[in-house]
Amino acid sequence: MTIRLPGPGGALHDYTPRAEPASFTTGAPLVSRTVFSAAHVVADPLADAGPDMAAVDWDATLAFRRHLWAHGLGVAEAMDTAQRGMGLDWAGAAELIRRSTAEARSAGGAIACGVGTDQLAGPATLAEVRAAYEEQLALVEGTGAQAILMASRALAAAASGPEDYLDVYGHLLRQASEPVILHWLGPMFDPALDGYWGSPDLDAATETFLDVIAAHPDKVDGIKVSLLDARREVELRRRLPRGVRCYTGDDYNYPELIAGDEQGFSHALLGIFDPLGPLAAEAVRVLDTGDTAKFRELLDPTVELSRHLFEKPTRFYKTGVVLLAWLAGHQSHFTMVGGLQSARPLPHLARAYELADGLGLFPDPALAETRMKSLLSLYGVDQ
Repeated sequence: MTIRLPGPGGALHDYTPRAEPASFTTGAPLVSRTVFSAAHVVADPLADAGPDMAAVDWDATLAFRRHLWAHGLGVAEAMDTAQRGMGLDWAGAAELIRRSTAEARSAGGAIACGVGTDQLAGPATLAEVRAAYEEQLALVEGTGAQAILMASRALAAAASGPEDYLDVYGHLLRQASEPVILHWLGPMFDPALDGYWGSPDLDAATETFLDVIAAHPDKVDGIKVSLLDARREVELRRRLPRGVRCYTGDDYNYPELIAGDEQGFSHALLGIFDPLGPLAAEAVRVLDTGDTAKFRELLDPTVELSRHLFEKPTRFYKTGVVLLAWLAGHQSHFTMVGGLQSARPLPHLARAYELADGLGLFPDPALAETRMKSLLSLYGVDQ
């Protein structure tokens, strides 16, 4: 059996899907690295909701988190991958956090949740930014989850320089009851975050970021770096205070960063581990045995898919993530909150299917093929 797929220029070509999936085992939590998958949300396509309302299928959303926990991965909840600020508002994120943390307790899974300022509408003062962060931090800590202090669009707009970041983050870290993860999300993921930490110059921004950590090292479990720049991440990782971890958020260079070098390594908090979950967990279990070469042999071939999903405009990577979840049978439809399923063109989606199938990511390749053919037919590509 073959499937006709459109290429970048629209020309059709025949592709023969694999007949059998790759085999991945479930198992105990990972040992040598702390690994979180930033997880997507499943929309409710039957809800009578307008484009500005986030209707979530809670059963399917929580089932996907159980899938990740079953493979030993932690869940990074209510992050960018969950369409935070791109379809999922604070009310929806708060409900997601409450439900997922309760599910984590039941399943015995690790969870960390995003703390931001997305309840603010319009321009805000620094005092209002602090108050918004405090509200979300209180909710996350109240559930018992670890907090991830996310980058704030409101703070980026309100801050006049590095000192404002030092003040706001210092205030929050003093208040945090447990060590948090600080998230530096680059402008390729969200253009509104350009100039974060008080400067568009990344070297200057890095110094401010390190100053925040150095002032409160006991309140920082780690940092998540999402700049898609492996060299910069390694340099930053080597300058962290002892005991502060680096969680790579680099969806372009994660195998080499997780593998590390003679001076250290990165843990992981990645959106690409949503579709790669079972394969990624398998690779890290191999790394747990000390076999770095085999780890790279398993994970390096996934980079082509990841770079494809995260190609510019990078912020729309979520569309490919949800497509693959549908094709893999984790949800019954290909719709997204806010209608974001339309954010990528058909040739992009077709290539994502082809690459994922080649990696053996679909538990039922025949189901994935049938679903992909139905999507192609909807777009007028007869099979």
